[in-house]
Amino acid sequence: MNTLSRSAQGGRASALTIGELAEATGVSTGTLRMWEARHGFPTAQRLPSGHRRYAAAQVALVLDVVRRRELGTRLDVAIEQVTSTATASVPRSVYAELVRRHPAEPRQRLRKGTLLALSWAIEDEVAASGARGHLFGAFQTGRRFAAARPRWRELARVAQATYVFADFSDLDQDDSDVGLHRVHLAGDAPMRREWAVVHDSPELPVVLTAWELPGQDGVPDRLRMFESAWSLDPHAVRDAAVCCARLAAEAGHEAAAALVDGALGGAPVPAPDPLAVVRLAHRAVAYADAGADGEVVGA
Repeated sequence: MNTLSRSAQGGRASALTIGELAEATGVSTGTLRMWEARHGFPTAQRLPSGHRRYAAAQVALVLDVVRRRELGTRLDVAIEQVTSTATASVPRSVYAELVRRHPAEPRQRLRKGTLLALSWAIEDEVAASGARGHLFGAFQTGRRFAAARPRWRELARVAQATYVFADFSDLDQDDSDVGLHRVHLAGDAPMRREWAVVHDSPELPVVLTAWELPGQDGVPDRLRMFESAWSLDPHAVRDAAVCCARLAAEAGHEAAAALVDGALGGAPVPAPDPLAVVRLAHRAVAYADAGADGEVVGA
């Protein structure tokens, strides 16, 4: 059993030695000790014997510092950015969290019809790839989720875990929604205006997220405008997935809480399969060219 698998089981087994933390992150024990002495990071619990023990969540934090350092951020600044984010309250918006943590990701204003084409392309490639990833979708309302329900039932068959977010007050529970974990959005939740498809897996990491521009009451449905961002950067996808899992955990889904420190707590694969990217692009072009019609996912 590897370090991350063992640590994801919780309890005393989740406490990593400094050697195990070094192995999981690629940062030497000497460097970890130096960071702790100078910057108080990573945070360790001390046993009566004086030995250090680290929570599994420290793996993702150390890897985040390493990533920021590789992008040219000073060590002290990188540590401050990572630790301030880790201690912040649960993010309320997937879109806002993505653009905050990855400001270089392009943003576009797209009509709902275009977002449908992108969403369908992602969903089709997820189903076709057989990737056992962690899948999240935001639908605004239960009525709009109902239109997407047949597709997402099939997606839940191949995903390790599937969470759907919406105001579900207008939709009854259906016992046939096996594997679809509903996360109800309260009236003041920013996610009620958002659209999202997030799939975190080594084979196909992808995130599409958008928020609906205000003042569109009289606009035909398929012409409604959204500000969107989408990416296949595994780090951006992981951040979006963790945001979704934390929101689900706060809503009472204990299994989602375990994801944050478990499957979503380690390092993402550096890059997706290039062929998967090409297939996804071809699917998106085909749907856009056909003029996707109807409501399947999102707003």
